[in-house]
Order: sequence, then C-alpha cells, then structure tokens
Amino acid sequence: MGNTMKSKFMRTAAVFVLAASVVARSMSPGDGVLMGFTAAGSMDQRELEARFDASLKAENLKAWMKRLAARPHFTGSAAGKANAEFMAEQFRSWGFDTRIESFDVLFPTPKTRLVEMTAPEKFTLKLNEPALKEDSTSGQQDEQLPSYNAYSIDGDVTGPLVYVNYGTPADYEELDRRGISVKGKIVISRYGGAWRGIKPKVAAERGAIGCIIYSDPKNDGYYVGDVYPKGAFRNENGVQRGSVMDMPLYPGDPLTKGIGATKDAKRIALKDAETLTRIPVLPISYADAAPLLKNLDGDVVPESWRGALPFTYHYGGGTPTVRIKLEFNWDIKTINNVIAKLPGSVFPDQWIIRGNHHDAWVNGADDPISGLVAEMEEARAIGELAKSGWRPKRTIVYAAWDAEEQGLMGSTEWVETHAAELSKKAAVYINTDSNGRGFLGMGGSHTLERFINDVARDVRDPQMNMSVWERARAQQMVSGGPSARKEAAERPDMRIGALGSGSDFTPFLQHLGIASINLGFGGESGGGSYHSIYDSVDHYLRFGDTDFAYGVTLSKVCGRAVLRLANADTLPFEFTNFADTVGTYVGEVTRLTDSMREETLVMNKMIESGMLKAVQDPRDKFVMPQPKPEVPKIDFTPLQNALKRLQASAEAYKKASAGKTALSGTQKQLDEILINTERTLTSNSGLPRRDWFRHQIYAPGFYTGYGVKTLPGVREAIEQRDWKEAREQISIVAATIDRFAAEIDRAAKMF
Repeated sequence: MGNTMKSKFMRTAAVFVLAASVVARSMSPGDGVLMGFTAAGSMDQRELEARFDASLKAENLKAWMKRLAARPHFTGSAAGKANAEFMAEQFRSWGFDTRIESFDVLFPTPKTRLVEMTAPEKFTLKLNEPALKEDSTSGQQDEQLPSYNAYSIDGDVTGPLVYVNYGTPADYEELDRRGISVKGKIVISRYGGAWRGIKPKVAAERGAIGCIIYSDPKNDGYYVGDVYPKGAFRNENGVQRGSVMDMPLYPGDPLTKGIGATKDAKRIALKDAETLTRIPVLPISYADAAPLLKNLDGDVVPESWRGALPFTYHYGGGTPTVRIKLEFNWDIKTINNVIAKLPGSVFPDQWIIRGNHHDAWVNGADDPISGLVAEMEEARAIGELAKSGWRPKRTIVYAAWDAEEQGLMGSTEWVETHAAELSKKAAVYINTDSNGRGFLGMGGSHTLERFINDVARDVRDPQMNMSVWERARAQQMVSGGPSARKEAAERPDMRIGALGSGSDFTPFLQHLGIASINLGFGGESGGGSYHSIYDSVDHYLRFGDTDFAYGVTLSKVCGRAVLRLANADTLPFEFTNFADTVGTYVGEVTRLTDSMREETLVMNKMIESGMLKAVQDPRDKFVMPQPKPEVPKIDFTPLQNALKRLQASAEAYKKASAGKTALSGTQKQLDEILINTERTLTSNSGLPRRDWFRHQIYAPGFYTGYGVKTLPGVREAIEQRDWKEAREQISIVAATIDRFAAEIDRAAKMF
C-alpha cells in the first residue's frame, strides 16, 4: 500500500478505536447513584422514572397535534386563545394548579403589501402561497396571516436593487471592495448566514432604503431535496414569515422594555421603540425572487454568493428598479400564557420551570406544536404520579408561552413581571421548541452539563439499540473534525452548546441569570415548512416524527430532568465542566487578538507593497482597502487569573461534595447558594449598548441574532476593534468570574 493509502487507513482505524472506546465506556446500565441523590434515593428515583416512562403514550401526542394545529393560531387569534383554554383545562385535569396569565403587547399585521419591478419592465410580485390539495389546512386562507416580517416599519420606497448575499457585515465588506454602495437603494438578501432581523438592521446602517428577504433553493428548496408535497423541502411559493425585531437589543414587547406588558403598564410611544426596523422589509418566495434576480446588472458575484436558481447571479445596483410599499395595523393584542404548578412538599419556594411556546405563524404543527405536545404528555404523566400519592420536593411549574414567534413575548413579559419572585425562587428553566427525528441536541448552562449528560445516558433511542447520548456522541465522532473526535473519545461528558437566543430560555438565562437547558431532537426530519402555510399536520405526519417516537423520547428526557431536579437531595450543579468550558472561551478571545494582529500586519503589507492590487483583474472594479491600525497587545492576565481561581474552586467543590450530602439543617441554604451561582454571572449594568442582556458568559451576538457570543462583552469589543472597551470588559468579566468562584467556595463549606 502507498503512503497516502496507509495514512488514510491509519486515520480510519484510529476513528474506529476511538468510537469503540466511547461505546464501551458509555454502555454501563443506568443503575448507579444519580447526581444529587443518595444511593437509596437513587433507587427510589429510578423506580419513579420507570413508572413515568410506562405511562407515556404516543397516541396522545398525535391527537393533541391534530387538535392544536387544526387552525391558524397566531398571536391574538381566536384559535390561539382557544388553544390556551384547552391546554389550561388539560393541566387542571392532571392535577396542576393552573391559570392563564395575559399580557397586552404590540403586534403589527399587514394592511398593504406591494413589491413591483418598475424597470426595465413592470412586474408585480404575487406574494401568495397557494393551497395544495395534498395539504388539508393550507386552504384556510381567511384565517391565515399573509407572508410578512413583523416589526418592519411602514414605507413606500423605490430604488435600484442590489443583491447582498446573506446581508451580513462581512457581505457588505465584499461590496465595499467591489465599489458597490447600497445607499439610497433596496437590497435583496437570501435567508441564512445570520438571523433574519440582522439583514434589515445592517442594510439600514449602510444607507439602504428597503430590504427584501427570499428563500433560495440552494439553502431551502429543490437543491436540498424534493419539494413539498412530493418531498419535505420548501416549494417555489413557500415563504418564511418571521419577526425582524432587533432582539439583540431586547426581546419582548417593544413598548415596555424591562417591565411586564400588563394592562396598566407605562408604554413608550411607537416612534421611540428601539427594536423596530429603520427601513421596510418583506419576505418573498424564490418564485417571486427569480424575476428580480434574473434582471440584476453589474458584475457576476463570487461563487460563495451564488444560489441555485437557473441563471447567473449579479450584484445589480443599476437595474432593475424596485418599489416596496408596506402599511401595517399597529395594534395592541392580548396574549395568553398557560401557567401550571405542582407545589413542592419540602422546598416549595424552589421552582423547576419547564416551558414550550404554543403560538405559531400559521398552523405550526412542527413549530411549535411538535415540542408542545411532548411537554403536555410529560406533564400528564407527572400528574398521574402525583395522583398516586407522590409529591415532588420542589415545586414544578409547566408553562405554555404565547407570542414567542414575535419576539419571545410571552416568556419575556412573564419573567419581567415576576422578576423579583423568580430571582428568589427559580432554580432551573428547561426549554423545548419544535421537535423532530434524529439526534438529541443539548444546549445551556454548563453548570448543568454533567447533569443533562447523565439524563441522556439513561434514555433509549427509539431507532437504535443505544442511548440517545450514545447516538449523539456517535454523530460527533463520525461528522466532527479531528479535534471533535479527540474530545469525544477523551472527555467523559459531551460538551453542550452555549445558548444565544431564538427561544424562550432567553429571559430566564440572559436577563435574570436562571440556569437553563434547551433540548430537542432533529437532523433526520424533512425541512422546508418553517414559518409557512405548509407547516401542517399533513406535512409533519409524512416527513416529521411520523410515529411520535421521538416526541415520547423528548418527554422521557425532559421528564427525567424535571423529576430529578424536583426530587434531588442536593441540586445537581457541577462546576468543573463549567470551568473547562470558560477556559476554552478565554483561550478563544486570547487567540482572536493574536490572529487579528497577524492578519492586520499581513494585509497592510500587501496593500502598501502593491501586491494586493497586482493580483486583481484590471477589467474588474476593485476598491483598494485602507490599511488598518495595528492591533495592540491586550493584557488578559485578569481574566486568566480569574480562570485559575475558578478552576481551583470547582475542584474544591467536587472534592468536598463527592459522595456526600449537605450537613444536617443546611440543605436549603446549600441549594440557595447553588441557585445563586448563575445569578452571579450577570451584571445589573448589562452588556455595552444593550443593558437588558445581563449575562457575562453567554449572549446573542449583536450582529448574529440567534447565534451565541461567549464572553460577549470582551469578544465583541475585540471584533469591533474597540481596544479601550475590550480592556474594560476584561476587568468586568474577571470580576464576574471571581464572584462566581466565591459562591462555589461558600457551597463547598456546606459539606
């Protein structure tokens, strides 16, 4: 065998060896001592969980999905209110103390939608999703919201069209190099690359007067797979609705920042709302986008910018000329959260909160009903346990949130209204959203990383003879790069993802500092219905979790998590994994400045020497960039010292708590300290330019939206080359980590 074949063989063999070691290490039966429990308590808990599992029924999930997704149930709709009342009735029948808590929020709906090409020829876009005979609910047009982006401003603008790829800051840097300005023009961006709300935000910053967003078939259509109804993926007329509220500033009602949107809440004027867009924006289908894109003039875009429509993609900027006219009804709508409580018998003032939203853009069988029905079945099974005489030690709270789609409104307004009580009582929040078939995804507070790994090890995958943990780990081994495979083989726990935004964990984790977990299955379900009229029961039963096996499995994962947190002798927070993860973040920001320094030096030399100009095609338009100031040396010593203290404190707690419970009479105090650890990771002053976001370790990126930025104050200051702010944020984060370590030290003394 040749050298190339030999090295390939060795790499493949190494993967098999690593995979075998992982499987061998993780196949032990789930009969050990559980985190937070004594040996005797673990036996009782496992018996309880077996009873819980046995009562779960897939047919309930299917029946509830058909009931809840039968009609469009968007924010403020009659069907949405009826769904809330139905769920409240169900929770009451299961033994929960249940109420509907309402808020009044700003929710605009379309009055006028017009997009037309005015030159080189006149063409008016359809802006319509037609009903399909294969989809029984797609014809409910009188009840459907038309396709639009909520919280776009009104506007009537006309201008040349420019294609901006995904509309990210990096894409505009490419336009700058090509000498293309969007000032006074309308931009068209494809979905992807960043959250949709970032696209009009950056466009407005660059001087654009309007924004169109379309779904390109390369990302979401026939390039990926067969389109609906033949296959799962987005057809030519499908449109992704969605909010474009500037949620990286703050989520929730735009008129009541930081306070609950109750009937008597003090509201700001509409003109003063920071999270509304500055330009009109509208989503369209790729059928509507095609004639606009086909008529673009100018240079051909680079390969990475090209979609899958059957013509050449150009930048534009001259022709075509496009008009956008949008008018909205700026109404206040009532939203309805369902809140169900099962009081704790020992620690009633320690709350384990579990939530999933119930509102949808249209029928929403996948998003959010697939996750909601799993939550409901989980609550029903826990209710059955309670009816048999069992009681949780801690209070369990189940929530079905309204108006998540518009900007996490139901959860945010509830959290803001009850902030004082939640700051005292909320121990952990567990979130789900839509659910599919495939692999378990886990994200959240890394103080709960070991806990949720242990939960996942004890739940069987419905398609494979292994746990959901093993299958998720196998995916990392097969699909990951060399470093991911190495970590998968050597690290006892699978590293969970950090949370940015995009679902209802945001106000809990990033505003109040409540330790949170986000869970869900996916990767094997067909896509393409997202936020369209085709997100239906018919679509889900053909291409989603068709037998609801993974819905039941999600109930098992979340139900175990809820039951263990509610019953544990000591709350199962663990800090060595958190310290390890923070260490990776510190290493990343340190390396970021080093790589930026090197890249800046190299680029400046290429500019000044003429090398960069020499490689450009003289027939192409190219604007030479200006040299950038050198990246200074940044002192990360305060952050590194805080990390060392954190690592030492985490190890000390691990040693002190190993195989022990709290000293007699101090259990409640220990739990309160453990709950408070996540709170210490927040700052009342919040992040720079967005004080609502208080968490210093995790936040949605200012220009990513849903995507997370870790050590956000430090990282974003470096990315923006604000060296003064970077140094200030290093000190703030270091002090935050020191406070966290001090709380761990307090907890260790309880043993």
